[in-house]
Amino acid sequence: MNAPVQLDHAAIAATMPLDKFDVGDPRLFQDDVWEPYFRRLRAEDPVHYCADSRFGPYWSVTKYKDIMTVEVNHKVFSSESVLGGITIRDAPKEFRRRSFISMDPPDHDQQRKVVQPIVAPGNLHNMEALIRERCARVLDGLPRNEVFNWVDKVSIELTTMMLATLFDFPFEDRKLLTWWSDVATADVNAGGVIDSDEKRDAELLKCLEYFTRLFEQRAKEPPRADLLSMLAHGEATRNLSPKEFLGTLTLLIVGGNDTTRNSMSASVLFMSRFPEEYAKLRANPALIDSMVPEVIRYHTPLSHMRRTAVADFELGGKQIKKGDKVVMWYVSGNRDEDAIENPDRFIIDRARPRQHLSFGFGIHRCVGNRLGELQLKILWEEILKRFERIEVVGPEERVFSSFVHGISGLPVRIPG
Repeated sequence: MNAPVQLDHAAIAATMPLDKFDVGDPRLFQDDVWEPYFRRLRAEDPVHYCADSRFGPYWSVTKYKDIMTVEVNHKVFSSESVLGGITIRDAPKEFRRRSFISMDPPDHDQQRKVVQPIVAPGNLHNMEALIRERCARVLDGLPRNEVFNWVDKVSIELTTMMLATLFDFPFEDRKLLTWWSDVATADVNAGGVIDSDEKRDAELLKCLEYFTRLFEQRAKEPPRADLLSMLAHGEATRNLSPKEFLGTLTLLIVGGNDTTRNSMSASVLFMSRFPEEYAKLRANPALIDSMVPEVIRYHTPLSHMRRTAVADFELGGKQIKKGDKVVMWYVSGNRDEDAIENPDRFIIDRARPRQHLSFGFGIHRCVGNRLGELQLKILWEEILKRFERIEVVGPEERVFSSFVHGISGLPVRIPG
């Protein structure tokens, strides 16, 4: 049997006509070959129009400053689900569900305010000991001198436990949260179990049914410091329609799961891939504080966010028309040479490591960003106490998606 042909994507990206570029193709991300295409767009056509793709026509915004322009101008660039929402893919109209990330003000502001206390500084401080205890327990239970999947045994396990805590969800059923997160973000063309919007909807209705029972219980009880109780007692959220309640649930589940999970996996991958940076960290564990945002920048857990223009607008010398789909490519903005010094290098002691777009900007900036950073920070504090090194022993497996920049498999071995 012949080995598969390895394409030279640097050469393809350099010679392909720009009007043929379709950087929304999930295969570019699954094969981890997206960089040269975005590099050329930033240099030659930073606000690029793709006339024909599986997602329909769309604009790609690839430079840091242009992404910021779109982010802060929510009166022109809308997140509303009725217009298509926040991803490059338009969900069929019957399956569109509003949540505060796919709303514009004032609805966005009112609903976001309900859940914001879960990540207030005092609450994060209260969670710290629990996060550390769980990290220690999971790491202490890992096998030595045998290959295992870091994603399954560490990244998924820790983020699922955290999600269960945030919702005060029955701990014995917490793996349902991981499943529903994967269902919500699955590409129906990826060849997995969720191969249609109808199948996705059927599974998510099970999520709605489970959470509705919990919601009704919390509504009868005094307010507590968990997300479901906050939703049940919040003036802007206590009377959500079932469709909007499910939209809010999937936002909170995916937001609390996918991004942190993939950062935890990427951090191990990068420390293996860049041994000189790992040597710096071993020599000075205090660098964890700057390593964490550098992992989040360099990996970029969500590749993009999408908006829909509700008025004509000129951006980067291009005329965007009312109704156009506009995709902000965070993965590209985080590699913009004009905004970040040596952006293609992973450098854990950067002078300004928090200068990145991975959490978005403006009114939709990720509400849980500090919690995600805290989990990654504590994980690495506990890793450094225990392991001299974690060996990555094979290629990582990546998710078929141009939205979630996901790692589904990372074979590792811990010598011991």
